[in-house]
Amino acid sequence: MSDLRSHQDDEDTELERLRAEVRHLRARLRAHPLISEAQGLLRERYALPDAESGFALLQRASQQYNVKLRVLAEALVLAPRPDPRQALWFPRRVRRPEPRLTFDTAHRARGGNRGAMLSAVLSQTLAVTDAGMGNVQTVDRTEGGLRMEKHTGLSADFVDFFGHVGEEGTSCAMAARKVAQITVEDVETDPVFTEPAREAILRAGSRACHSVPLTTVSGACVGMASAHLEHRVPALTAAQSRILDLVGREAGEWLVWYDRTVVMDALEHLHELGRVLGGKRVRRS
Repeated sequence: MSDLRSHQDDEDTELERLRAEVRHLRARLRAHPLISEAQGLLRERYALPDAESGFALLQRASQQYNVKLRVLAEALVLAPRPDPRQALWFPRRVRRPEPRLTFDTAHRARGGNRGAMLSAVLSQTLAVTDAGMGNVQTVDRTEGGLRMEKHTGLSADFVDFFGHVGEEGTSCAMAARKVAQITVEDVETDPVFTEPAREAILRAGSRACHSVPLTTVSGACVGMASAHLEHRVPALTAAQSRILDLVGREAGEWLVWYDRTVVMDALEHLHELGRVLGGKRVRRS
């Protein structure tokens, strides 16, 4: 009997390893087209010898400014082409101070730490809603929809299934579309979900959820914080909603500042590296 149990444990361990490997491969595949496009742009723009040289430049700028590779690649693809006559990519850019975050009491996000800011958003959202599970997403500006960036308490299958969500079929998608907080009091019966999404949420142990859009001054949604609860819940109180509205506004403005400051600093560094490397190749030839 003990040998049979040990064999079953080994099979379970191997199955989980294979699932983790599949999840990792899916995550890489989701990011691969964007990074490949960024490599191609760099190769063409700075006359680089190959795509690997473009990837090396992306890595250097990413590490120098602590900007995720995918975030930097997305910004590169979406940014206007630099003027080849200008040393600076954004010569008329106005730098602004980092916004204050009232909910980040530990000041973890100071110095432009995007990951720490998103973690602080998640922690505050869970504290206000008294939830043990949740995630933070940001708007995917190249593919549309929302891309998961932070999570806690959720199963690996949940994270894999909702790694990227479209504009329909989930409560977070509805909250992004309406730019308003959405409470799902009962996941089992709410019509907002597609059946596969509903099943994935229920399997993770969530029976109710609340989504909070991260918004800009102009009212655009740039991200989403969602709390998941193990039991059905009524709507939030007015006081809870006000606190989460403030979290959403502050976090949204911080993300705008980050894109216009830290990410642009990384792009400027990338441009400088590319001009130097491209100049060396021209002189050698």
